[in-house]
Amino acid sequence: MDEFELIERFFAGHDRAPGVVVGIGDDGAVLQPDPGRELVAVVDAVVGGVHFPVDIDPVDLGYRAVAVNLSDIAAMGARPRWMTLSLTLPSADPEWLQAFARGLHEAASAHDVALVGGDTTSGGNTVVSIQVIGDVETGKAILRSGASVGDTIYVTGRIGDGAAGLRLIQAGTPDAELSRAFLRPEPRVDYGQMLVGVANAAIDISDGLYGDLEKLLAASGVGGKIDLDAVPLSAAMLEHFDQRAARDLALSGGDDYELCFTASGDLPVGGDLEVTAIGTVTSGSDLVLFDRSGIVAFEHGGYR
Repeated sequence: MDEFELIERFFAGHDRAPGVVVGIGDDGAVLQPDPGRELVAVVDAVVGGVHFPVDIDPVDLGYRAVAVNLSDIAAMGARPRWMTLSLTLPSADPEWLQAFARGLHEAASAHDVALVGGDTTSGGNTVVSIQVIGDVETGKAILRSGASVGDTIYVTGRIGDGAAGLRLIQAGTPDAELSRAFLRPEPRVDYGQMLVGVANAAIDISDGLYGDLEKLLAASGVGGKIDLDAVPLSAAMLEHFDQRAARDLALSGGDDYELCFTASGDLPVGGDLEVTAIGTVTSGSDLVLFDRSGIVAFEHGGYR
């Protein structure tokens, strides 16, 4: 199977969507943004043995590779629209490709994202690189740099489940709920768009709550304090890890793809989505952690 057959068999035909003037098959895609909106472009590469176990189900790999990019789009309050795929494989196994493409298209179609181009190549390791292009009303993108002193710091969902799921998969003792959190993260695309005009700053939690929040605070030129007792931890994680280990996974484990944001007013109702206030933006530049016993020292800055 050569590259043209691979593209035609597994990836072509998913480029029919509003704004696609020219999709798969030319030197580049031609895309038409809506008037009065700005484009937001994000890209993530995931590498076998680095970002995911090499024996991961290819359906889950395809889904996850799209979801982690959608999470970046969500953090900026944008609407995802189009994506490109760069795929490096040791071999072009049709069964693997069929499963991978199924997961990829499942995640993309859930948010009306069209695959409009990409590249395939052969290499010694599996590498999936996806770029997602979204749009947002002009001047309305949520940035990391807008937090103000006095803002409340919030997170969506439960924190630490993705890292806990990976830890148990690697140990050979997977938990179904936690494995799904790692393999099939739910990007908060809809809620991210609801936060436009409400959130002052936002970031998605990919490298750990502590490290990612530090990035947001540094970009905004402020500090923060976090109540560790308020950080939402799942019952599933606490079944497998004690309180201290669970906290460490939440603070530095990463792979949550939840939103962390600051706001000063009322929040939009997110349906079944849990949104939790965990702290406050402060003056200065330090991020301080505390619980009912007092200040808690923490030095791990998350995944790099």
